Amino acid sequence: MSARIKVGILQFPGTNCEYDTQHAFNDLGCETVILWHKEDSIPQGTELVVVAGGFSYGDYLRSGAIAKMSPIMKALKKYAHDGGKVLGICNGFQVLTETGLLPGALKRNEGLHFISRHHHLKVIANDNTFLRHCTQGEVVNIPIAHHDGNYFIDENGLKELHANNQILLQYTNANGEIENPNGSVESIAGICNEAKNVFGLMPHPERAMESLLGSCDGRRMLEGFLNR
Repeated sequence: MSARIKVGILQFPGTNCEYDTQHAFNDLGCETVILWHKEDSIPQGTELVVVAGGFSYGDYLRSGAIAKMSPIMKALKKYAHDGGKVLGICNGFQVLTETGLLPGALKRNEGLHFISRHHHLKVIANDNTFLRHCTQGEVVNIPIAHHDGNYFIDENGLKELHANNQILLQYTNANGEIENPNGSVESIAGICNEAKNVFGLMPHPERAMESLLGSCDGRRMLEGFLNR
């Protein structure tokens, strides 16, 4: 039997998805620990750090803009630069773009409304740890819940994303045809860095772990980080 991997989950004032995330990884057999934002180190042996969703610091100033100044973020940046795996979900994705660990930015949704529903996504790239158990071109059904999920990147940055296979997921309908809920450039729902060890997405795979709750498609996504 494979050894349990150790997952650290960041918690800021206003985070509200850390326990859902912890439950999801515990259900996958992982060892999990909640890391308060004032801590200044990542525990030894941590194999994945998740920046959970919610509204860090109430989304004041700009989503993720204050969280990036928390003490834990200096440790997270070093962890990522040393090759550690990082996953940012929803507000966590916003935090990672604010810190520069991922390119681009998340803006207010095009329709200026908070969106909360299941939404289909197409897997664009699976040559990475996160989506290795998914099939390229596969359509999955994952909940979204955001007000500032409109992903933006300039033309040169977009070219780099394409060149390095960094676009992971796009918003689509059930048939895999583009259906953009928030105005994101090229309907982008998730990306990774060039080194493919830092991942960010607006949808919530931790909320798609059981068919009873509407979908278990998020399970295979998170299983990509396991040692099996």
